[in-house]
Amino acid sequence: MSKIVVVGVNHAGTSAANTILDNYPGQHEVVLIDRNDNISYLGCGTALYIGRQIPETKDLFYSSSKTLEDKGAKVFMQTTVEEIDFDKKIVKGKKKDGTALAESYDKLILATGSKAIRPNIPGVDLKGVHYVKLFQEGMAIDEDLKDPDVRTVATIGAGYIGVEIAEAAKLRGRNSLLFEMADTCLPGYFDKEFTQDMNRVLSDHGIELHYGERVLEIKSSNGKRVTSIVTDKREYSVDAVIMSIGFLPQNDVAKGKLTLHTNGAFLVKTNQETSIPGVYAIGDCATILNNATGKQDYIALATNAVRSGIIAGHNVCGTKIESTGVQGSNGIQICNFKMWSTGLCLEKAKAAGFDATYVDYKDSQRFSFMSGPNEEVHLRIIYDAKSRRIVGTQMASYRDVSMGIHMFSLAIAKGMTINELPLLDIFFMPHFNKPFNYITMAGLTAK
Repeated sequence: MSKIVVVGVNHAGTSAANTILDNYPGQHEVVLIDRNDNISYLGCGTALYIGRQIPETKDLFYSSSKTLEDKGAKVFMQTTVEEIDFDKKIVKGKKKDGTALAESYDKLILATGSKAIRPNIPGVDLKGVHYVKLFQEGMAIDEDLKDPDVRTVATIGAGYIGVEIAEAAKLRGRNSLLFEMADTCLPGYFDKEFTQDMNRVLSDHGIELHYGERVLEIKSSNGKRVTSIVTDKREYSVDAVIMSIGFLPQNDVAKGKLTLHTNGAFLVKTNQETSIPGVYAIGDCATILNNATGKQDYIALATNAVRSGIIAGHNVCGTKIESTGVQGSNGIQICNFKMWSTGLCLEKAKAAGFDATYVDYKDSQRFSFMSGPNEEVHLRIIYDAKSRRIVGTQMASYRDVSMGIHMFSLAIAKGMTINELPLLDIFFMPHFNKPFNYITMAGLTAK
């Protein structure tokens, strides 16, 4: 019986633990260590709860320490790992009660996750300045919004979480200001033709947009709680600030010992093994194969964390499987407007060395003679002009056409070309679509 230690037990760590415990019951000693007091929190639900789009948070947890203990794992919660001796194969740390922890291992899985970026500006530690990563941080924001004196909320960073939090603050009846250094929201996922539509939706629903502004300072008139923020354009009176400017991989326990990606993530092979044999890294602390570029990349998504946990869980138990790669598929819904993307946006495709071009097509999902909602769908397919290979896709609509992005995710993974698209077997039925649907037509009209 080998001993497997997992450091970090959120999505990736829980996935790895379940893979080992469910598929190899009683065959390995499994030790799980996490510094938090909860596991498996679906952080994507934070904004939904803050905006009261869901009534409570209990369903945002899909596992627990007791569930994993009942399966046979030894679990240490609220335990901080301070050092790992990779030569002697010992994990050292401190438990909740202050006593020392020392766990030997045969195989080690690092699932240390990511941490919110804290900008190096004055005032970031003032009361009323929040971050959005842990469950406790989300609940602190929610508690702040119960105060009637918190009338104006500034969200810093217009990525996915920032946009969602800005919407949530508005849904709670607050003045919602959204700040972003770039000139639009969601710049890493979508081209401007799509982000401009999202900006219109945000603005139409009363969210005040401040793009192309850098926050320089957070100020307090009483030295305790935030009362304003200062940008490179002007000063704004605010009652709360929510920082959402991105994440960095948590690599402290192994920095200087394991090979790192350019952003500090643990560089792994397709079986999730790091530069030290028998040590694996999964989730937000590790790289993952990007099928659009064919290179190891950093794509921190819960879906990727779960898949990487499955791969590592099998490999540490002797079943050799490898990642098939990912495309970074994602989606967002704000004020009922929905956008999805997979692969590379146009700017990233060009930066990756592709002779990137694109085809746009807009059409309704169904014929006009069909009753019921029939919203327009905007589809953009990005492909390499030389090889014709599809490297990215974006979709937007008030209608849920999210399954389409899964098809394009597979198309990218399999190296499909834009020339093959018009002959793809897509069924037709008036209840669902048109015979010359927007996917077929995008392929037919591609230059």
